Amino acid sequence: MANTKTRKLQREEPVSTPAAQETAKAPIRPGGKLGVIIERLETRDGATAEELAEATGWQKHSVLGALSRLRPHGFAMRLEAEGGRKAYRLGKAEG
Repeated sequence: MANTKTRKLQREEPVSTPAAQETAKAPIRPGGKLGVIIERLETRDGATAEELAEATGWQKHSVLGALSRLRPHGFAMRLEAEGGRKAYRLGKAEG
């Protein structure tokens, strides 16, 4: 019978630098249609739900669902009404 010993593996502590901390706070930018939504929200005028639906080919309720799923991933949005136009815009992330 072989004499086997188990060895406890040690985890390396991550190096904490200001740049690494800033990168960890920045939300990961999705690609595809979610990326299109984010690009439209970053513009000065923002985008309405109807404009986002047209840009992505999704229905309005799907766009609103996608917007709600972006918030927990670090994308802070605000809804602003100007002259009867309700536009979503990206705001600063809370935290």
